[in-house]
Amino acid sequence: MVHYLPKGCSIPNNPTPLPRERPNLTCGAKNEHQPLVFGSSILGSESNIPSQFIWPDHEKPCLEAPELVIPTIDLGVLLSEDSLAVSKAAELVNETCKKHGFFMVVNHGVDSELIDKAYQFMDLLFGLQLSEKQKAQRKLGESYGYASSFVGRFSSKLPWKETLSFRYCPDSPNLVEQYFVNVMGEDFRHFGRLYQEYSEAMSKLSLGIMELLGVSLGLDKAYFRDFFKGNDSILRLNHYPPCQKPDLTLGTGPHSDPTALTILHQDQVGGLQVLADEKWHSVTPIPAAFVVNIGDTFMALSNGIYKSCLHRAVVNKRTVRRSLAFFLCPTMDKAVTPPAGLVNSANPRIYPEFTWATLLEFTQKHYRADMKTLDAFSNWLQQQE
Repeated sequence: MVHYLPKGCSIPNNPTPLPRERPNLTCGAKNEHQPLVFGSSILGSESNIPSQFIWPDHEKPCLEAPELVIPTIDLGVLLSEDSLAVSKAAELVNETCKKHGFFMVVNHGVDSELIDKAYQFMDLLFGLQLSEKQKAQRKLGESYGYASSFVGRFSSKLPWKETLSFRYCPDSPNLVEQYFVNVMGEDFRHFGRLYQEYSEAMSKLSLGIMELLGVSLGLDKAYFRDFFKGNDSILRLNHYPPCQKPDLTLGTGPHSDPTALTILHQDQVGGLQVLADEKWHSVTPIPAAFVVNIGDTFMALSNGIYKSCLHRAVVNKRTVRRSLAFFLCPTMDKAVTPPAGLVNSANPRIYPEFTWATLLEFTQKHYRADMKTLDAFSNWLQQQE
C-alpha cells in the first residue's frame, strides 16, 4: 500500500505496523497483579472481553439505532451577499441547537485531500508498536498525548479505543509540528506539519461557524468570532479497533463535550450516536460533511439557550473506525460569561463565570466528563468560593 507523503518528506523509521506484540489482556484473580494493557493490534480478534471494558446493562449500546435527522448547513452562504440565505441558515442552527446542538456543514472550504492525508497518517501512527506510541503517553491530569483506553486513569467502563491528542494555538506557529518532534522524534516532523495544517483549517472553519452562531442568537456576527480568534484548542485522533462482542462495550461512553465546539469528521464506518428525545439515534457519515456540535463551554456562553448534548460511539466486530475531532476552546484565561444581550429577566444568568483552564482542570483531575459535567462543575466552583 502506498501512503502519500508531502514533498520533501521521507518515510519515518518503521512507519508501517511493526511485528504485533501480544498485550497483557489478562484479568481476574490469578492475574490480579498484572497491569491491564489495551493492545489494539490484538484486541480485535479477542472474544474474551476484559471486565474493565464491559459496561453496565443500562448503559450497554443499542447497535441498531434510528437515524437522527439533523440539518445540513451550506457554509457557502456566509461568503455570499444573500442575507435571506444567511437568515435561513441561522434559523436552522437556532432550532437544532436548542434541541440537541448537532448539525452538519458542507461547502466548508476544507480540502478533501487534506482530510484523506490526515486519515492516512493516522493509520501509520496507530499501526506502530505500542512501545513506539507510548513515547507520547498522556500523563495523568493532562489532556494531550497518547491514551490507550484511558487505562491508568479509570478502572471501569473503559472505552474501546486509543487516541492521540495535541494542542493547537493560532498564536503559536508550528506548535503541532514541534509537539511531534519533541515527543516522537525528528522522523515524525512531517506528521506534525500535516496535522498543523489540518488544525489551521479547523480553526478557520470554526471561526466561520462562530459567525453563524452569533447571528443565530441575534448577536453581531463578529461577537463569537472575536471571542475565539485567539483560541487554545485540541485536535484528537480517534482509533476504534473491531470488537468481537460490540454489544458489551462502548468506543466512547455517554458524555457532553466540555469544550466550546466540536468539529468531527468520521470515516464511512459509522458509530456516532446522539441522545435525542430520550432515545439514542445514529448519525450517518457523509464524506464531504463535518458534524458540528455544541459543547459545555458554549452552552455557558449562550446562557443555556443552546444545548450541549449527550453522545457516544459504538464499535463493531468487522472493521476499524476512525475519526478526527477538533475541539475549539477559548484561551486559557479568558472569562467565559454570556453577552449581556442573552441575559434578561426571562432568561437570568445560569452558570457562574469561569475560565477554560479551570474547567479543563476539573475534567482532567476531579471529574469524568458525562451528562452532568457543567452542573457538577458549577457546584464545584461554588464550593471553592
